[in-house]
Order: sequence, then structure tokens, then C-alpha cells
Amino acid sequence: METIINEKSIQPLSAGLYSDLQRDILSGELTNGSKITEHAVCERYHVSRTPVREAFRQLESDGLIENIPNRGAFITGLTKRDISDLFDLRSLFEAQAVEWAIKRMTSEEIDRLGETLDFMEFYTMRDDVEKVLSFNSQFHSIIYAGTKDHILEKTLSVYQTYLKHSAPHKTYTEEDLRTILEEHKAIFEAVESKNAAAGRKAMESHMEQSKLRRITRYF
Repeated sequence: METIINEKSIQPLSAGLYSDLQRDILSGELTNGSKITEHAVCERYHVSRTPVREAFRQLESDGLIENIPNRGAFITGLTKRDISDLFDLRSLFEAQAVEWAIKRMTSEEIDRLGETLDFMEFYTMRDDVEKVLSFNSQFHSIIYAGTKDHILEKTLSVYQTYLKHSAPHKTYTEEDLRTILEEHKAIFEAVESKNAAAGRKAMESHMEQSKLRRITRYF
């Protein structure tokens, strides 16, 4: 029996492939400067050519691959300067986000933020880097949603994804995890007390330290 493939069935596969390729490019799994072909991607990710072409278009739009006439597509990835710039931009938007979130978050959202922080602490004490970073992302995502500004939320989600995937998770030390936890506690205390100025200051400090952890140690 013939299988009919419609746009709705293709879209989730294309989106999933795009996310996988984005992650592997940002993490360095796919080497910066190397050529990338549709055939190689089909083989590696076990997909057909249709979602590959759509994923390539999105990645080119993101600036993560470059199509060179008569030569093909090449991975561009992120440079040290790109990551430094992303941290600086994210810091500006994160500071504004937490200020707006403090003014706009519901009590339920604040409770959820506190529960996420509790999970961060639980896994920090067990030195579980993957879990800590996962709840770290959730913590920030709750703040983004709390701004009630969809454009800011989307922008910060993109920055978060780029910096998360390009970070070498296994190189975080026990001291790093405990420091990160304390930085998030300071942010939460400002949110809980509805102190926007303190929230901005705590977030700016957290982002500055996050950049230092990355730039000075992993490049």
C-alpha cells in the first residue's frame, strides 16, 4: 500500500533533524569548516532528503552553514568572538527579562521557579551536571515566560540554545555547580521579594560569571 506523506507528517521530522544538526554543529560534533552534504546527513541521521533540504535552509538562515556556489555547503559554527558577543547580548536581554518578570509573574510562576531551584540544588549536591544544566535552562525559561513578552522570550530561548549546545558540559567542576546554584538563589530571592533592581543586579552578575567560566576556561 502506498504511503502518503503530507506536509504535517514531514514538518516534525524536519524540525527534529534541524535541532539535531544545530546541536551537533554548535557542540563541535560536526567540525567547523567541514563540508556537509545531503547524502551524508541522510546516512548519519537516517532520514530522507526532503527534511534535510528544509533543515539546510534553516541552518543557512541561522548562519551555521554556508552554501558556496559550485562547491557545496560548509559548516561555519560559532567562533570565540561569536560566543562572547552572544553572552553580551544575552546579558542585556536577561537583565531586562528578570526585571519585567518580577513585575509580571504570577504567584504560580514564582512557585514553579522555586521548585526548579530546589531541583537544581538536589542535583548539585549529587554532582549531576546534566540534570543541573537541564533545570538551569528551565529556571531561565520560566523567567522568560514570566515577562509576558513573546518576542523577548523567543530571542532569549535562541541565545540559551546556542550557548547551551556549544558548552562542554563534562568540564563543569563541583565548585562550578555550587557557584551556579548560589547565583540562581540570588536571582530567586529577588524575584520572591519582588525587588526588580536586585533581580537585575543578580542576573547581570550571573551572566558575567557565566561568560568568564566559558571564555577563560574553555577557549
